[in-house]
Amino acid sequence: MIEFRSVSHAFDDVPVLEDVSLSIDAGEFVLLAGANGSGKTTLLRHSNGLLEPDAGEVLVDGTPVAEDLIAARSSVGMVFQHPRDQFVAATVGADVAFGPENLGLDRAEIDRRVAAALEAVNMAGHEDERIDALSGGEQSRVAIAGALAMEPTHLVLDEPFTGLDEPARRSVLERLASLSADGTGVLLATHDLRDVCELADRVIAMHDGRVAVDGPPADALDELDGLEVRVPDTTRC
Repeated sequence: MIEFRSVSHAFDDVPVLEDVSLSIDAGEFVLLAGANGSGKTTLLRHSNGLLEPDAGEVLVDGTPVAEDLIAARSSVGMVFQHPRDQFVAATVGADVAFGPENLGLDRAEIDRRVAAALEAVNMAGHEDERIDALSGGEQSRVAIAGALAMEPTHLVLDEPFTGLDEPARRSVLERLASLSADGTGVLLATHDLRDVCELADRVIAMHDGRVAVDGPPADALDELDGLEVRVPDTTRC
């Protein structure tokens, strides 16, 4: 479980999050919706200690993030909006292995995690390929694999479909659906609910740094007017 307890955060004295309280259950698929600047990315970056709240606290599986960053970053796998921003190695295998290596695991366990993570995103056998030679969709899947290699309880993704063509988008969606079905919690930030809405257990919408909507998709869609969120053509997911 990820818990945000009265979290507030500002950049240069400009409030970005204001008194946000949320709980994201283990195994839950949650869409965090909202326009650019609504506070989505800032909230996500508090979930594993990339940012610290100015007020309030964040807990992962009952432990405050500030007290155990390693545990938080092992439990909450983060995928950035632009995958290339998180790559640290030239090849697929080396990049996916980076997180487990930093946990001090032995080589056999690292290799097992890398193989399992690449298999999960349909990239098995690509370990020696250069990341800069991959398509956008393939890079997104490698970024997801890097997070999965930490064997997190939650996978947190920030606008993961930015810049992807339709086949790549579909590929990533299929991987997320499969991971969710296997019990991995998913928290996905987006301004566009089309396609992903049908996967969600819950929709949370942000506006001006606060939670504006929180509920099951069928109810939440009726409350998103004026929040600059693209919704499915139908009124239901």
